[in-house]
Amino acid sequence: MPCAWGSRVPLLVLLLLLVPHSSRAPVPSGCHVPSAGRASCRGQNLIRVPPDLPETLEALDLSYNKIRRISAGDFAALTRLKSLDLRYNDLSYVDDDAFASNLLLEQLDLFNNSLLTIPSNALKDLKRLKVLSMSNNLYPRSALDGVFGGLKDLEELSMGGPAILTVGSEDFQPLADIPLKKFALKTASSLTEYQPGAFATLTTESLWCDIALDRNPGALPRMLRDLWGKPLRYLRFRNLFEFTYYNHPADIFSNLERVDARELVFFRGKFNENLLRLILLNVQKTTVQDLSFISIDFARSPQRAKPDVGIANLTLRSLVLKDISNPDILRFDWTFTWFSGVSFLSVLNVNFNFVPCDAWKEMRNVAALNISNNRLLDEYIYNELCSYVDIVPKLEEFNVSYNRVTRLRTVSRLTAAWPRLSVLDLSHNQIGNDDNSPCRWSPTLVWLGLAYNAVTTMEIFRCLPVTLRFLDLSHSQLERLELSYFEAAVDLRELRLSGNKLKFIPTAWKGPSLEVLTVDGNSFGAIGRGSFANMPRLSRLQAGNNPYHCVCELHSFLREALSKGKLTITDWPENWTCYHPERLLDTPVADYAPWVTECDVTVVVAITVSVTAAVVGAATLLCWRFDVPWYLRATFRIVRSKYRSGHPSGQPSRRFTYHAFVSYSHSDADWVRKELLLRLEATRPPYRLCVHERDFTPGRWVIDNIVDSIERSRKVVFVLSRSFVDSDWCNYELYFAHQRAVGLGFEDVVLVVKEAVDPQALPRKFCKLRKLLSAKTYLEWPAEPGRQAFFWAQLAAVLGKAEKGVQRPEGEAAAGQTPEGQPGGGGSSAVDAPAS
Repeated sequence: MPCAWGSRVPLLVLLLLLVPHSSRAPVPSGCHVPSAGRASCRGQNLIRVPPDLPETLEALDLSYNKIRRISAGDFAALTRLKSLDLRYNDLSYVDDDAFASNLLLEQLDLFNNSLLTIPSNALKDLKRLKVLSMSNNLYPRSALDGVFGGLKDLEELSMGGPAILTVGSEDFQPLADIPLKKFALKTASSLTEYQPGAFATLTTESLWCDIALDRNPGALPRMLRDLWGKPLRYLRFRNLFEFTYYNHPADIFSNLERVDARELVFFRGKFNENLLRLILLNVQKTTVQDLSFISIDFARSPQRAKPDVGIANLTLRSLVLKDISNPDILRFDWTFTWFSGVSFLSVLNVNFNFVPCDAWKEMRNVAALNISNNRLLDEYIYNELCSYVDIVPKLEEFNVSYNRVTRLRTVSRLTAAWPRLSVLDLSHNQIGNDDNSPCRWSPTLVWLGLAYNAVTTMEIFRCLPVTLRFLDLSHSQLERLELSYFEAAVDLRELRLSGNKLKFIPTAWKGPSLEVLTVDGNSFGAIGRGSFANMPRLSRLQAGNNPYHCVCELHSFLREALSKGKLTITDWPENWTCYHPERLLDTPVADYAPWVTECDVTVVVAITVSVTAAVVGAATLLCWRFDVPWYLRATFRIVRSKYRSGHPSGQPSRRFTYHAFVSYSHSDADWVRKELLLRLEATRPPYRLCVHERDFTPGRWVIDNIVDSIERSRKVVFVLSRSFVDSDWCNYELYFAHQRAVGLGFEDVVLVVKEAVDPQALPRKFCKLRKLLSAKTYLEWPAEPGRQAFFWAQLAAVLGKAEKGVQRPEGEAAAGQTPEGQPGGGGSSAVDAPAS
């Protein structure tokens, strides 16, 4: 065996090494950790505290489980714990050292468990405890021991349960020196005994009494007597009479007069007109300012006589009647006089469906009336037989929300004469379309709520008051807006149109004073920089949840709004989504980023201007490089010459006047006269050559003569030399010949090189000539006399036969003779031509 055990030791060590170590234990399954210091194990059917909770926890929720006991080590590792919730378990025992390690604990909730004793020993180390709830447990006594006297930081304490039948005079003595903000006590359904002095030891601002006095109503005066002179501000009774109605004549609230409470609340319990009258008669003698009856069960006594006088001296800041099934409570003594001294009256969910005429007259001091969540109809809220003049002179706020009103005109007729009405809430009714006639309103009305109604047409705008500063038409099925109303409502500052069916934002929409606008949840998709141009004071906009078209207009609007900071978009960017175009469907509008050139006209114009400037600059450079201006001038002159001569360009006649037009420079004129003309015009038959000095028509433009002579010549002979290249007019003649050659080919161009010319030395504008010299065979004038005969033979061959295709004009002298009968002298020396 030792050997066998020894063989297992290395394996055990290896397994231990492979186990991952962590400084923080994992959270047990089923527990939720919303933040680093909090954990919720709520409703996990746990029967014990999980052993592997993180040591860093500061708040732990173990409510709604099945834990029965808290042992000493359950929270030993949670030294940072400040809040512990153990409500709704089945705790019956808490160990004395259960919270010994939780010295930082400030909130402990043990509500609704099964504790048989108050766990005083477990609380002894919790010196920082501020809130302790241990009510609705099963301990039979409410006595607190000295441990509670050491909880100096305690602010709120809730205790008791259905097993407590007696409240002793010394039960709360340990709390005598602890000023509480709230003390709550729950007892059995029928408290057997309340010993005088029990509440006298308490110092608290708020006292909650869940104490039923069905069998012992006489305990109430003793309780109230113990509260005399206490700094009490809030007093609340729950189920004061849980099963029976109080019908005794004894005034059990007689000691309320000297209780300094400011707010008195009755929650649940049985009430009749006797009990209600006793309460009101005593409240009117107290400092109570706020009185509430919530969820009480009111029933009128079947044999109760009508009182001689009503409650006429009740003065309250606020009176609340809420969640009461029987509306008879409003007229419990057959009058409404108990409303006469109330400033803020709330009748909520009391199921009344009409307001009697005399009720309005009694509300002469009411400044705010809330009758929401009832069953009021048009004909019941406004009675044609009642007079609504000189009533509610102080009423400023009127809340009729959550009722069944269908016509806005009904409310306007009711409130038109109310002199101080400023706020009217009609939301969550059934207000729909009305006739087209305007409604009359109180001129002081500035706030109107019409949210969640059924307004489907623009007729509603004709009944709206134009004095408003606030208007809420949210979720009212609106499809269009009546713009004339907003032009009239010049003081409107806040407009809410959320959740309607608006399909577009009118560009003509004017709101000179509008500061806040909500149009989220509608059906429009287009919004741009001009959408709110007529709302100069608009500072807050809510416009998400619309089917937006993600286009440049929307992008420009958002960019301007977000960059300038003048307009705050309150729901940006979470609720803004693209609906169109399809490729951007469901894309957040914040992610829509079009190209700058797609949306910014300034950039497009700048780029266009820059590109145009660059193109113009490049074109200018190219024009200078290739002498384009010279070409343009020459082309212009050709066109002008063609226009004057009446011969369309590109269509030469079939019969030519000359065999050739000779182009040469002035320095080559002697050679042309003595060699070229003499040789060619002396042949039989002679060649007819056109030269400037002899054949140009006097008085015509030089350009016209050049163009016309080239057009009338079958060939064009260029006598090339270094002087030719330097002559501007020779260049013109070469260009015109080139223009003619564009349509007819270059067969009619004859190049005679008198002097050697380097093609690369020619001007840039004669690129065609350079190509001709490089690619076309030209005739070169030989200096040796023995080779000149061959030159003339070549030239004659190029010119063709002298009689072919040439006709002599009538009356013209024979070839080779000047008009004076002398041989021709001089050629077409362009430099010698007269200026045009």
